[in-house]
Amino acid sequence: MFCYSQDPGFLGGSLGEIHAETIVRTLRLAGDARAPVVGFVESGGARLQEGHAALAGYGRIFRESVRLARRVPQISIVAGVSAGGGAYSPALTDFVLMSRDARLFLTGPRVVAEAVGEEVSMEDLGGPRIHEQNGVCQMVAETEAEAIEDARRLLGLLPQTIGREPEMVDPVPPETPDPGATVPADGRKTYDVRDTARAIVDEASLVEIHPRWGDGIFTGLARLEGRSVAVVANQPRRFGGVIDARASEKAAGFVAAADRFGLPLVVLVDTPGFMPGLRQEQAGVIRHGAALLRAFAGASVPKLTVVMRKAYGGAAITMNSRDLGADVVFAWPEAEIGIMSAGQAVNFVHRREIADGTSDRDELADAYAAEHLTAEAAAASGFVDEVIDPAETRASLAWALSTIAAGVRQPAGIPKW
Repeated sequence: MFCYSQDPGFLGGSLGEIHAETIVRTLRLAGDARAPVVGFVESGGARLQEGHAALAGYGRIFRESVRLARRVPQISIVAGVSAGGGAYSPALTDFVLMSRDARLFLTGPRVVAEAVGEEVSMEDLGGPRIHEQNGVCQMVAETEAEAIEDARRLLGLLPQTIGREPEMVDPVPPETPDPGATVPADGRKTYDVRDTARAIVDEASLVEIHPRWGDGIFTGLARLEGRSVAVVANQPRRFGGVIDARASEKAAGFVAAADRFGLPLVVLVDTPGFMPGLRQEQAGVIRHGAALLRAFAGASVPKLTVVMRKAYGGAAITMNSRDLGADVVFAWPEAEIGIMSAGQAVNFVHRREIADGTSDRDELADAYAAEHLTAEAAAASGFVDEVIDPAETRASLAWALSTIAAGVRQPAGIPKW
């Protein structure tokens, strides 16, 4: 591993020409050695005393970081104040980790006040509370020491070189052996999908990425029978698992990153669909949803899906469906899979019978669900490969991974997600 650190005790950690050359050389050496890079970033931006030379230094760092993105993982730890180029530099790396007292912004409060007349504190402008909710940083730790521990956990789950598989370790069974015990049978009740994921992956291996941004979808890294995997899951704690624009954007970037790192995708599905409404359309839910479709469809790594409780409409396709390119799709016996819920469907299919009172709406809904929405019906139509008991989920996923992983092409990758 290669590492560099900026010293805020010398001119506020501002970047000068020689300072930049040192970082660029470190990045180049890491690329030649095919080893990860961890940067401790704390900089006031370009050094005013050096003018263009300092600006050019940032340009060289940015270029080298983007080039390096195709070779090795890059992690930035921000534990102090970073501004200007000192904010862009970590944003070009794969993971930005902030401590609670870190501050990260393009322009500081003084410049903001002069330019637009806004009075704002450094914390409100660029504290971790802001950046963990807007997607700038992937993880927040209380202290710098804890951020370093988080970086170590990430490095343990990532490949040391892009194009090679991460190191396998001895498997550790989950503390809760049956993920089905974490999911209420009543589809109207919520639950935390993180508990479900922990009941599937190796004990204490799950690391959540972007916990407070786009929290309608969970994203995280973990191990499954000792193998590193990327987990994407609908989060029913947030609007019952509905997918909105932010969740789509987050998940699309995460899937692209997993593909670049060569990490198999494990997708846990429980969603009634995409979030409707004016605000979502204005937020570009079509564009972000399409980005998630593109990411799943284009990923070359093994892609496994488990439909746990429900999957309706476009969201059923978007969440790594078989026709979108999933290698194997499992479903739990009570899962409902279809265009929409039975109650909604009969309002369209049997509108006249319901309106004139010649048919009972509940009976029609039950009949529609039995014919079109069951896991068995989805398996019969080829939408699902196998219906499994929830307690068999870990074993089924591990079997699928061990069967297909060796034959899947490792992706060349794309920069920053």
